[in-house]
Amino acid sequence: MTKDYNNYTIEDLVKKASTYIEKEEELEKIRNAYKFAEEKHMGQYRASGEAYIYHPLCTAIILTTVNADCDTICAGLLHDVIEDCDVSKKELEELFGKDIAKLVDGVSKISKMHFSTENEALVEYYKKIIVGMSEDVRVIIIKLADRLHNMRTLWALPQDRQKVKAKEVLEILAPIAHHLGIHKIKSELEDLSLRYLKPDVFYDIAEKLNTTKLERDNAVAEMIKTVSDMLMEHNIKFEIKGRSKSIYSIYKKMEGGKKFSELYDLLAIRILVETEQECYTVLGIIHSKFRPIPKRFKDYVAMPKVNGYQSLHTTIFGIEGFLFEVQIRTNAMDEIAENGVAAHWAYKEKKSLNGQNQNVTEAKLQFFKSIMELDEEKLSSEEFVNSVKDEILNNNIYVFTPKGDIFELPKGATPIDFAYKIHTAVGDTMVGAIVNNNIVSLNYELKDNDIVKIITNRNSTPSKEWLTIAKTTQAKSKIKNFFGKNEKDVYIERGRESIEKELRKKKQAFNEFFNDENIEIILKETKVSDLDELFLSIGNNKFSPNYITSLITKKDQPIEVKLKAPPKNTDADIIVEGIDKIKVNVANCCNPLPGDDIIGYITKGNGISVHRNNCANLEYLDNRMVSVKWNEEIKSKYLTTIIIYLKEYDKAMLEIMQKASVSNISIDNMKTLSKTDTFMYEIDLWVKSLDHLNNFIRDLSSLKYVYDVTRVMK
Repeated sequence: MTKDYNNYTIEDLVKKASTYIEKEEELEKIRNAYKFAEEKHMGQYRASGEAYIYHPLCTAIILTTVNADCDTICAGLLHDVIEDCDVSKKELEELFGKDIAKLVDGVSKISKMHFSTENEALVEYYKKIIVGMSEDVRVIIIKLADRLHNMRTLWALPQDRQKVKAKEVLEILAPIAHHLGIHKIKSELEDLSLRYLKPDVFYDIAEKLNTTKLERDNAVAEMIKTVSDMLMEHNIKFEIKGRSKSIYSIYKKMEGGKKFSELYDLLAIRILVETEQECYTVLGIIHSKFRPIPKRFKDYVAMPKVNGYQSLHTTIFGIEGFLFEVQIRTNAMDEIAENGVAAHWAYKEKKSLNGQNQNVTEAKLQFFKSIMELDEEKLSSEEFVNSVKDEILNNNIYVFTPKGDIFELPKGATPIDFAYKIHTAVGDTMVGAIVNNNIVSLNYELKDNDIVKIITNRNSTPSKEWLTIAKTTQAKSKIKNFFGKNEKDVYIERGRESIEKELRKKKQAFNEFFNDENIEIILKETKVSDLDELFLSIGNNKFSPNYITSLITKKDQPIEVKLKAPPKNTDADIIVEGIDKIKVNVANCCNPLPGDDIIGYITKGNGISVHRNNCANLEYLDNRMVSVKWNEEIKSKYLTTIIIYLKEYDKAMLEIMQKASVSNISIDNMKTLSKTDTFMYEIDLWVKSLDHLNNFIRDLSSLKYVYDVTRVMK
């Protein structure tokens, strides 16, 4: 696994780089960088005993394995001179140019942060590492190469520091390498980390591999010969090789409950061909002779992973009944699978890229964009690192748009997270979601390979309830930003539109209704300061439009003021007569709403259960009743259920979701009751009051394809 590079020289490095770097002036630049670093590190030694220059030399050699460009190799050679040799960034700029100086400075800033305990300072350290790496993807690739060589010589450090370094690699750096698709670095980092964190486990697996090595090698050799003969018969140009599984990946599968003898893909081959079409041809040839295992086929060619990985995977019953995992890909796909984003150095020439290459590059850097977006949310250090670990580095699912675009989200993500992942404007105007051709609630947990269509309405806005539904920090932050910047204006506009609509129903002109005399009456009765505050109160459902118009149409009659001061010592939605504070629960058998006549029932050990007066269950309860009433100012929304009868389905449900959103009503669940001659659906809603619900039912009943809408008790 590890290799002693101490016998290598600068000419060995140049030889490796020259296999893909053709310009002599660039190779000379690498030599000059080495000479400068060698001079500056003269007299310095590492804990392992060798001259310090061997470390940057090994870092640079590792970079050549991922085909790093000239500037990155030079920065790899120079990456410690600012930190350890008192060389300034300006001096590097003068000698090697701004690009290399910037890279070296980026790596140096990360390396300066040293903390050794699990505290706030260490959390801040992780944040600076990740954000610093995100500013230029080459910085992280240099850092990964630097850390890989350090891990190869980790034996020179005390045991406690070995474990700290190994844990940091396993939790932060190896997952980043995975997301960049740099398999060869990621795999070795994981194996080395396991070696120091759990040496007994590591060496136990290594011994098992050695014990079965001869048998496995013979089986793989025979399988390679058989498959090669088959492909040559079909005149396919190919390369085929055995593939070894990393110790860490074996450990993870065994940790999940599998025995060593049960692992499918200890025996594996990889087939490289020239075209994508040949990948599928080879797959068909192999399946024609060897029976595949059901549910073990993965097509990452048609549906690449977010980090750009493409390959066909199948597990078959191979030679003598051994199970083989077969990977089939083109040479270009293999380059990306091994080197990931490092295989596409074109990102530094973005302006000259054609459209297709630029899209590839953008996809590769999506991971870094996600991190930078998180950093822009101004989270605390702990929130930031937890978000990166939970949402970006671990437990991810992959979902699609109807056009086939793929997005990466954490497990548990909802359509709200997906909408904001697409664009802030999509999230802000979202009213519903269709997953795999089925309408789902906004709290639906997305699953791998779901196809998600977001329904939007330009007049719709987010709900604060989304903050409890959204999973990702990014979505929650954007929802908070919306309300921070726009909530008041949105509700004012919504309230104004609502009162205008109510006046049109009553055939009254807006300007005539809001004359000076009427405005004075309305402001006095509602106890608000001006019209904007009035419209705001209508928009957030504090007042209904009908109530405001009634203040004028009934001004010659005794006016029942809607807002009364609530009793002292209570801010609850439901007030229990004679008791200031007691646990109150809304009964889920009848789901009373503010505006319903209600009564309380004293339960045994669970406070007061509040029912509608006409709840059928009341006749079965004893006489432990108590008077209750709704507070004049309601703070929460309440769950209720309606049944809607439709003449058609396709567009109807989308329009219903849009109307709910515009009315500030949240759909919690939707269940199909009938799909015969009449479409019948049971819908659970969160509403502010009985008036709020009745207004929504009237809106729905006015639709041409709606037969009827009824409120039900469950």
